[in-house]
Amino acid sequence: MLISKIENRTALIGIIGLGYVGLPLVIEFCKAGFPVTGFDVDPKKVATLKRGGSYIKHIDTSLIASLDKQFVPTVDFSNLAEMDCIIICVPTPLDKYREPDMRFVFETAKTIAQYLHKDQLVVLESTTYPGTTDGDMREILENSGLKAGVDFYLAFSPEREDPNNKDFSTATIPKVVGGYTPGCLAAAKAMYDAVVDKTVPVSSTRAAETAKLLENIYRAVNIAMVNELKMLFDRMDIDIWEVIEAAKTKPFGFQAFYPGPGLGGHCIPIDPFYLTWKAREYGFATRFIELAGEINTNMPYYVVDRVFKVLNEKGMHLNGARVFLLGMAYKRDIDDQRESPSLKIVELLLQHGGIVDYNDPHVPRCSGHRHYPDIDMESQPLNEESLQRADIVLLLTDHSAYDYDFIANHARIIVDTRNAFERRGIKSPKIYKA
Repeated sequence: MLISKIENRTALIGIIGLGYVGLPLVIEFCKAGFPVTGFDVDPKKVATLKRGGSYIKHIDTSLIASLDKQFVPTVDFSNLAEMDCIIICVPTPLDKYREPDMRFVFETAKTIAQYLHKDQLVVLESTTYPGTTDGDMREILENSGLKAGVDFYLAFSPEREDPNNKDFSTATIPKVVGGYTPGCLAAAKAMYDAVVDKTVPVSSTRAAETAKLLENIYRAVNIAMVNELKMLFDRMDIDIWEVIEAAKTKPFGFQAFYPGPGLGGHCIPIDPFYLTWKAREYGFATRFIELAGEINTNMPYYVVDRVFKVLNEKGMHLNGARVFLLGMAYKRDIDDQRESPSLKIVELLLQHGGIVDYNDPHVPRCSGHRHYPDIDMESQPLNEESLQRADIVLLLTDHSAYDYDFIANHARIIVDTRNAFERRGIKSPKIYKA
């Protein structure tokens, strides 16, 4: 019955969490002709969406406005009782001990259990450790008295969002789907088949959960390798960027990864630790993954040390120096600050007595971050006066909007963590790489 509802587009879709994952899903389901209800605990987000506005820079307000009456955003979770399909897109961060913080998933599951009914489909998209869906979450949902795979459908399908990626969208990225039972898989696959170009069914929810971890651990480990080589090559007076460009001319057996000031976003800095935490339950030490995490986590310290050394070379101290940061988002041309290494770098610079300002055309205000509650800053104008006032300019995010020639002409000293200036053919003795 549920699959037929999905096929004729009468299934009511409920999406919990209207952030960088949930909101693009809302758009795709609406485009496919489904009635969609979006649930969020943040009344400001809901109010913005009701006005036809967007709080995510790369999602245009006109797109939200075009959803019209097909999309209903709400903070009233009792409406879950009316849904045929429920998709969970809530955060799964790390706590201060770098262990999984599953509060949002488990509290959401408890809320769903209050309104769960027969033939409903519940899908978790939030990245997590293997066993979350068919273990912890299933047990919470079954407190309703209904049984997964018998009375309701349960599945996991990892989000694969890459904010502002011009080449891939929610609809065109293949969707991995794992069900608790074959019937659960069939229901979840039918739902996603309606909105994405290709679904990739796997044997279980655990296989789907682990596929997501593998994708990001692969990237984290390789980024850690080039970050470590960068620090070594600096001592050897070898340019890591030149080495990578030379190595990637090999037409087989090599994929280029690039160093940076640290990892950012909700996936790569976090996902590996979900698996290392779960591995302890099985008495297994994931040394390779943990080493990669240690290297990547330490990169902001390396950047600040580099700033310290460059200032020292110029006869200045970091204590009391004016540092102008360029880029607060974790990657270019987006407004996403989640786990951005810039946040840690700001904290470290302030701890060492630096006077810190920043500019980011996509982040007008930087505040309200879980692990950095004391950071409350506004983006400052990027002009000749602000550049010359700074003792040192630190480029952390290589946004396309920056005029790199202008910055190079007016800044007194530049530390570039992205090789952004040389990639544009700009070379100067006052530009240092980090």
